[in-house]
Amino acid sequence: MPKTIELAKYAGFCYGVKRAVETAKRLKAENPDTPVSVLGELIHNADVIRELESLGIKTLTSVPEKGEGICIVRTHGESPEVIEKIKQAGFTLVDLTCPDVKKVQERAIEFAKDGYFVVIVGKAEHPEVVAIRANASLWSDKVAVAATVEQLKAFEAEIKAHKKVGVVVQTTQRIATLNEIVSHLLSVAKEVHVANTICASTSKRQNEAREMALNSDLMVVVGSKNSANTTHLAEILNNITKTIHIENASELDMNDENVIKSASISVTAGASTPQNLIDEVVEKLENK
Repeated sequence: MPKTIELAKYAGFCYGVKRAVETAKRLKAENPDTPVSVLGELIHNADVIRELESLGIKTLTSVPEKGEGICIVRTHGESPEVIEKIKQAGFTLVDLTCPDVKKVQERAIEFAKDGYFVVIVGKAEHPEVVAIRANASLWSDKVAVAATVEQLKAFEAEIKAHKKVGVVVQTTQRIATLNEIVSHLLSVAKEVHVANTICASTSKRQNEAREMALNSDLMVVVGSKNSANTTHLAEILNNITKTIHIENASELDMNDENVIKSASISVTAGASTPQNLIDEVVEKLENK
């Protein structure tokens, strides 16, 4: 069957991820004899992490008591406590928190300082959300995280008593999730102030992919299964047309039936997916 294959314009590295990866590589190139490490995965992509490790950039799972060389704070950010621990260990700290994530932290702190009950829309275990919560919690103990209305209901009595709520949202969340939670809050709180902190890159990527899905037999989403923005993208598109979420071109072989049946295929990718992986997927689709 003849196929048309279209690649999304907004696919692959966003500017925050691009900045982090390029800076990490440059730091190592400029300091070949200095240990360079990242606390946690710099971005959620195994191929990129392997490449960084091949250059001598190590991934730390925790802050050691005694550190040496440069320690990078990843794109998702960290709590003030962890940042202080990195400095106390003796590392030279380089903060590569995405500027958009920084804005969410700052907005959450503002709400906390101004006496609002802070609601963070996002997944509680996600490193970005953990850091946002930690920053807001320095100023108030009235901070809650919810990714669904059901999760929010656990804090309903407190919110009603507090009356005014300030809402921020994980940068890679779906706008539909934010809208559902805000709608519920409006029925619970007297005053609701919303800071829509979903980053522009996420919004553009999701909107473009939605439009493509309307005219596609198959959407192919490329990126890590651990990447929040990539999994959200796949969830959104799956409600519109047949969608497969793959980490690399080799996984296309497990989806041969879907590819063969589809005359129009569109490809998009998460913000932490490198261009070479996207190119490999497109090339393989063209040859199937």
